Amino acid sequence: MARPWVLVVLLLLIVFTSQFEWKQQLGNETPKDQYALQHQESVKEKIILSQEKNIQKLNELVRSLREQLLRCRGENEVSNGSVIPLAEHFTNLHQPPILDD
Repeated sequence: MARPWVLVVLLLLIVFTSQFEWKQQLGNETPKDQYALQHQESVKEKIILSQEKNIQKLNELVRSLREQLLRCRGENEVSNGSVIPLAEHFTNLHQPPILDD
């Protein structure tokens, strides 16, 4: 009867010591995981900032192209003999852009 108890005690001892070792290993990996998460967040932030800069550049290009289009329309309308007031051109220029997803 003593032999099964010794086996049970040894089994429990092995289980508890293995869990203790696993917890230590997990504890040692935590700073690495935190560093990896911080690095990942930093990369995401840089990507977002880059995309915001690209959006600003695209908005400026759209504005510039609208101005060019209005100038071309104005030149075309003047050459065709129909004159539209300059103020109306600028109201068209300041309309919000239509974005398609």
